Amino acid sequence: QVQLVESGGGLVQPGGSLRLSCAASGFTFSEYAMNWYRQAPGKERELVATIGTAGGKNYADSVKGRFTISRDNAKYTVYLQMNSLKPEDTAVYYCNRRTYGRDYWGQGTQVTVSS
Repeated sequence: QVQLVESGGGLVQPGGSLRLSCAASGFTFSEYAMNWYRQAPGKERELVATIGTAGGKNYADSVKGRFTISRDNAKYTVYLQMNSLKPEDTAVYYCNRRTYGRDYWGQGTQVTVSS
């Protein structure tokens, strides 16, 4: 069974940092691009970052320059390093694997940026 389990969320002050982890299992991790999404209350789910199988990365404009996505294929884990956090980054962050006709999601981890 495909499983994605996020961790690392929490409360952080504006300007602070967090590193989220997504532990994957049930598939050959290295063969898939992985994504981080986030969803704040009352807002649509937003694609935050993508990392391809060869390490290519893409980011939403709202996080570009502040967030870094990475992966460790040996550990079946994708990370999201979040720096210079802003209150508007507050959301539930989800790990995602998407293929044609099938989406897999983690349970989400809450990130709250507040003083």
